[in-house]
Amino acid sequence: MSLEAWLAFAAASAVMLIIPGPTILLVVSYALGQGRQAAIPLVLGVTLGDITALVCSLAGLGAILATSALVFTLVKWLGAAYLIYLGIKLWRADASLAHVASPTKARPMAMFSHAALVTALNPKGIIFFVAFLPQFMDQGRPLLPQMIILAVTFIVLAFFNAAGYAILASSARRLVTRPRVLKAANRTGGSLLVCAGIATVSWRP
Repeated sequence: MSLEAWLAFAAASAVMLIIPGPTILLVVSYALGQGRQAAIPLVLGVTLGDITALVCSLAGLGAILATSALVFTLVKWLGAAYLIYLGIKLWRADASLAHVASPTKARPMAMFSHAALVTALNPKGIIFFVAFLPQFMDQGRPLLPQMIILAVTFIVLAFFNAAGYAILASSARRLVTRPRVLKAANRTGGSLLVCAGIATVSWRP
């Protein structure tokens, strides 16, 4: 593909990624509650989720989701239910400073798996790859190298986008010093996740 096509793809992907979706809301919610140490597992989880969605798309799952209302609805409801569950759990979390400082407050593997599942179970993302990537590919050239280049570009951009949101949210958390404010932060993050789950259900391809 041409350099112009690659730059256009990178720019369009960056704009799409910056707009907060279920994945970013999850990252922000965890970073607000857990601090900067949550950034690494969250970003790695988002990256794995994006890779999973991308591989499924290129393997044909995107076409299935685009044509089968039953499969699309099933994946969508699973992802939405998981987001709502996480939101309720965060809403009910202990907001005391002692709890926040505890090393067992949230295991890195749990945050990693949550981020990976939420990202991978977003059918909007899978269909996005199927509909979006071909627009920037040159059919007169070998398709596989182009697919790899675009996929790697998107994953790298998604990595840095999630990292940026996690760092900003964890930095804002440092300003929180009172349990009342921590409780409000937990409930705000929980509400965002529940709203993200509802938005996932209401989204139409």
